[in-house]
Amino acid sequence: MPRDHRPARSIRVLLAEDQQMMRGALALLLGMEPDIQVVAQVAAGDAIVDAVLTHRPDVALLDIELPGMSGLEAAAELRDQAPDCRVLILTTFGRPGYLRRAMEAGAAGFLVKDGPVEELAASIRRVLTGETVIDPALAAAALSAGPSPLTARECDVLRASTDGATVADIADRLHLSESTVRNYLSAAIGKTGTRNRMEAVRAARQQGWL
Repeated sequence: MPRDHRPARSIRVLLAEDQQMMRGALALLLGMEPDIQVVAQVAAGDAIVDAVLTHRPDVALLDIELPGMSGLEAAAELRDQAPDCRVLILTTFGRPGYLRRAMEAGAAGFLVKDGPVEELAASIRRVLTGETVIDPALAAAALSAGPSPLTARECDVLRASTDGATVADIADRLHLSESTVRNYLSAAIGKTGTRNRMEAVRAARQQGWL
């Protein structure tokens, strides 16, 4: 159907994707759908909420790993500030932990980027009707993997370790004592079955717990 023959009420979509080429391709392909209109595009996570409040999309299509704020963090903020906007996570990283965190943040769907655009368009329509849309293979993996064994504070300490920070640096950054930081790191290393904190960070990221 030509674009000038769109329905009177198109589905309004916001795209949050930091890779310009991917964002442009998605906007172009979705824009060819007769009932979908891309009304806003952002490249950073901390721009999502303002863009949603300004453009009032029906569906926000969010990547996870974005500068400024992750798509998962933005989804949680949208749940509180724009509850009428349905969130669909679209990511390269189909990790079980990401799926669980997305659902906890109020996302209505979770898909990986290697699917056809027709499937993505259909998912946008489905979440708008109130359905929850999840990649089947990822759903099965999430069920078999179980929930994250890490506490919120252990995750905070591991995130603070990613740039090679010392225990003293982490303690200062998180307003904790050095002994408390060591305890959290030791617990995280034990729970991930790794030998040191860098391996623990890597294992937690691979599972989508961070």
